[in-house]
Parts: sequence; C-alpha cells; structure tokens
Amino acid sequence: MSEGGSLAALFAASHPERTQSLVLYGAFARFLHWIATDEEFEALISYIDEHWGSGASLPNFAPSKADDAALQQWWGKFERLGASPSAAMALMRMNREIDISGILHSIQVPTLVLHLTDDTLISVEGGRELAAGIPHARLVEFPGTDHIPFLDAGDWILAEMREFLTGSRSSTVIDRVLSTVVFTDIVGSTARVDSRGDLGWSDLLKTHDKTVRQELSNFRGKEVKTLGDGFLATFDGPARAIHCASAIRASLQRLDVPVRIGVHTGEVELIDDDVRGIAVHIASRVAHLGRADDVLVSRTVKDLVAGSGIKFENFGTHTLKGIPEKWQIFRAIS
Repeated sequence: MSEGGSLAALFAASHPERTQSLVLYGAFARFLHWIATDEEFEALISYIDEHWGSGASLPNFAPSKADDAALQQWWGKFERLGASPSAAMALMRMNREIDISGILHSIQVPTLVLHLTDDTLISVEGGRELAAGIPHARLVEFPGTDHIPFLDAGDWILAEMREFLTGSRSSTVIDRVLSTVVFTDIVGSTARVDSRGDLGWSDLLKTHDKTVRQELSNFRGKEVKTLGDGFLATFDGPARAIHCASAIRASLQRLDVPVRIGVHTGEVELIDDDVRGIAVHIASRVAHLGRADDVLVSRTVKDLVAGSGIKFENFGTHTLKGIPEKWQIFRAIS
C-alpha cells in the first residue's frame, strides 16, 4: 500500500520468477499523486518536524474520523513507533523521488489494483495510472475517503484480495437475526483528552471500558466491539437493552463520564464476530443525536417494550443521515 506499492511493483518487474502476484492498495507510480506541490510537501515536513507523534495528521489519512480522539491518540502512537521525526523526514524526501511510470509495462505477473475513489490522501488517479500501465491489471475502486484501509472499505478490500489470490470470494457465513443494537459514546472526549493528557485519558478509558463491560455482563448483553471511546453491543430483548443502557449511564455518571446511548431493534447480519445492516446504522445515528446522559431509542424500541413500565419522553422526529424517511425518537427516563 501507499509508497510500498511502488516498491512492490518495481520488485515484480525485476523478479517475476520470485513473484506470484501483485496486489496494490492506495498506491501510485508517481509521487505527485500523493503530494503534488512544493508547498504541500514543505507543510508536511514542517508537521513532522514540529508535531510528529501528536496524531494531528489523522484528518489527512482518515477525514471521516477527524473528531475521533481515541483514534487520534492511537495514530500518534503509530507515528512515534513508526519512525523518529528525522527518519520520517528522510523517508518522505526519498518518497518524493518516486516515479516508476516508465517500468509499468514490464510487469508481467497477475496484478490487482485497489483504490478508494475519493481517497483524500492519495488520488485515485494514482491507482488508475498503475492499472492502465500494467498489462492486464485489474482495477477495483471502492467508495470512501479514508486512506487507512481498515476504516472505510476493509471488508471489501479483503473480499477482493481473497477472490484474486484464491479464486474464492468468501467462505464467510452470514446469518440474519432480529436483535437490539446499542451504541455508547463518551460526550466531549476531545476536550477530556486535552484536559487530562494522554496518560490520564488512557486511564479513564480503561475504567470506562471495565464499567461498561460489567453492566453488559449483568444484563446479558454481547459486546461486539469497542469504538475508541464507546461500545457496540447487542441484546436479545429491547427492555433488557434499555435497562443496561440506563445502568451504564448511572455507573459512568458516578465517574463523571457523560455518555450518550442509542438503542434500536431490527434485523442484523451476523458475520463472524461482527454485526452489520441498516439496524446497526440506525442505532449509531440515534446515539449521535443525544446529549450528555441521554439514552435515546427509536419508535420501534418504544413500541416493543409497551407494558414493561419503562417511561419515555418524546425527543422529536429526526432525519438520520443515510437512512430513508424520518424517525421518531424517544428519551428513556430513569
């Protein structure tokens, strides 16, 4: 991927007897498809010199996650572990010299080129040039903006690679079930990182995660995955999900950690250890409507728990990003 794709392509052209196939992601033949002007390059060098290790470059690599404080913290650690500032600047100056456009026609091994159409770091034109120049190369473009491969299109990328390398698209078994999906999210996480510092934020996250997992266990919720400063979990019943969400809120209030939680019931796809589907997106969008200490549920959830004794107040009708029609949302009252 990235500049590693240029090196792999040169190797494939030079040593076809040692190359079975070539898979390139977010790659390029000429550096100008990454950074086109002297001004942009000098800005990057200045960032490395003055701010390397802060993770502040995350918006360039993953614009859709620019406000994810936990991911920025991880990205800063990634920078620090990857290279010292001086080494990173030296590497970028070497990368700037990359131009393998003249040898693409010499690559004779089977080649797959993968690229996000709206990749904001490395232009899709870099991938298109590779595919056009390498004989019989196959180009696959995916929607998305985030160059980091496991954020926008990780599953699609893996599926294309699996089919290209093995001839089989996927052996993944997909089951569909009715499930109640819960999203939790710490409110104001960016400000907390700034006020507490990296170490203090890390300690707070550990306490937060332990607290949420304890409540999920108490109410038989299934943790699907953590999301930086929140959780995605599923339940076999909406009432239990709401009681768990309320317990999480109360426990974190005692730790002065405000959260917002969204709950929706619908059909989901069970794929390995993950869940997908429109119900997951709706629960996520509902959560992000909330303010500190809100437990918000869709109309579907409210109707399903009629007679349970759980009380709600109307939170209005909202348009959820990427979801058809408007949705009536309710706040669960403690």
